[in-house]
Amino acid sequence: MMDAIIDFIRAALPWVAMGLLLAVFAARSAGRKKKEKESDNYGTEGMCMGMCLGTAIGTAIENNTGIGITLGMLIGLAIGTCIKKEGQNNDQKK
Repeated sequence: MMDAIIDFIRAALPWVAMGLLLAVFAARSAGRKKKEKESDNYGTEGMCMGMCLGTAIGTAIENNTGIGITLGMLIGLAIGTCIKKEGQNNDQKK
């Protein structure tokens, strides 16, 4: 019985994580106003680092690279969006 529950969680977890990732993207884009200055954050860099770390951790623990990649991206995006970039003007960027 417990093995069936664990198998279900392993099968459903990547889909749940991707759904949460899409929800975060939708909430970020809906919360912005077009005329408002957009502050930069490290969301993209966080996703890249999270994907790398998730792959390494997923491979080290029972060879679950798919789950590691999705959870790493989700956690990396959440951490990266909390950190704001400073010292760059939007006028100077091309």
